[in-house]
Amino acid sequence: PKLNTENEECRAYLLDVARYWVEEFKIDGWRLDVANEVDHAFWRDFRTVIKGINPDCYILGEIWHEGMPWLRGDQYDSLMNYPLTQAITDYFALSAMDKDGFKNAVNTSYLAYPRNVNEAMFNLLDSHDTTRILSLCQGDKRRAKLAYLFMFTQVGAPCIYYGGEIGMDGGRSMGSENNRKCMEWDESNHDLDFKRFIQQLIAMRKNNPEFNQPNLEWVPVQDENCIAYRRSDYLFILNNSDQSKLVELDGQVYALDAFGYVIEKA
Repeated sequence: PKLNTENEECRAYLLDVARYWVEEFKIDGWRLDVANEVDHAFWRDFRTVIKGINPDCYILGEIWHEGMPWLRGDQYDSLMNYPLTQAITDYFALSAMDKDGFKNAVNTSYLAYPRNVNEAMFNLLDSHDTTRILSLCQGDKRRAKLAYLFMFTQVGAPCIYYGGEIGMDGGRSMGSENNRKCMEWDESNHDLDFKRFIQQLIAMRKNNPEFNQPNLEWVPVQDENCIAYRRSDYLFILNNSDQSKLVELDGQVYALDAFGYVIEKA
């Protein structure tokens, strides 16, 4: 049913539902599905109710495009950052975008929001609504690692869809939602190397809060398949090709494996 949120009785009922879950069960976050299909006035009232009970309760909207109208401080705290997701998966997983197009798309995602909003964006590679990143990469875990590495070193909050950390795959298409299959709890079926890689990214992220600053410095690389950028005092070089590469930056030569990377701290 389509609910008329301009109707006072309907609005009061829905806000009472929101109030109930925060007051009675102390939930600390809301993820709002298809959030752009509900009017702004309702979400303003929703925020007033939620934050009035728990100022730290997190309000996350699912909107697949740029969503600044919802992020002016009176509605949501953050959005699922699907424009950045699309740029990363198009470039690293699908080879559907060249280097210049990728850099432009990433820059556009940064420029879409002011500093404080960028710092709170919800970054992801896959979700219950998409094919899992490993399946997008046709099972190539080297490509998936590049995608995770790039996401974890960008402004915003990195998110891992359950099982991504142990190498779970799963496609989503008409009539198939294998991306939502049950979590694999049997550790003998876990990819422990991939899990260690994700743990290393998490540790690096926690140890470098500067990564959550919206200032990405691209470093020119004379190779159509290699990108380089600086975050804080780290240099990242990523080889998005199936050929090993030698690239020179600032007079130093770096050797990269196929779909490999170099992380160098100054």
